[in-house]
Amino acid sequence: MRLAVLSDIHGVLPALEAVLAEPEVASADLIVLTGDMAAGPQPVETLDLLVSLGPRALWVNGNADRELVEARQGRPSPYPISQWAAERLRDDQIALLAALPDRQVLDLDRLGATLFVHATPRRDDEMILVDSTLARWTEVLAGVTADTVVLGNTHMPFVRLVDRKLVVNPGSVGMPYGTTGAHWALLDGATGAVTLRRTPLDPAATATRLLTESTFPGIGDWTAEYVTTTYSDTEALTEFARAERR
Repeated sequence: MRLAVLSDIHGVLPALEAVLAEPEVASADLIVLTGDMAAGPQPVETLDLLVSLGPRALWVNGNADRELVEARQGRPSPYPISQWAAERLRDDQIALLAALPDRQVLDLDRLGATLFVHATPRRDDEMILVDSTLARWTEVLAGVTADTVVLGNTHMPFVRLVDRKLVVNPGSVGMPYGTTGAHWALLDGATGAVTLRRTPLDPAATATRLLTESTFPGIGDWTAEYVTTTYSDTEALTEFARAERR
């Protein structure tokens, strides 16, 4: 079985379209969506495209997805774009997000039992980083019996071993940190290969589409921060390390 893993799309439809057009994604047996799909400038269109994948898509809930549901239930989001997105999603889309599982497990041959979550096996909003200490990794993975763990949330791709467990973060499709483009991963159960992939995007063209097609009032500032510029991995790791009190 060959899987494409897409995480943290964040409602950036042009990035999602570009990744889905990749031959290895189009031919994958499954497309695993590891959370934070719709909280962004094109939430309705993004979810409609993902739903159109039908049974080829395997969904996992992310903290931003949960927060969209909570915003519709009367708990305002601190993020203006998430609050705006929640107000635009249809009732059937909110129901879809509310019903998403927090994990999926597949037997992927040479990759073994593979656990898919959004942030960590414990929480949907917990930070764990490529340079987190082994003590921190041990804490986060306590009780996990899977051979491979696939997660997202931090928007930075990496593959590393942690006490004999293979940990994969595909990075972010819609809001990448580190390098430009739409990031995703390819998992091949037959060979045990894990490949981090990057689909090139034209930042100016992507920004133009979002500025034209999204009705989010702050779309200009949002594209300037997340589309036409990209936070470096150094900036992101430095900021996220504070969440680990390092």
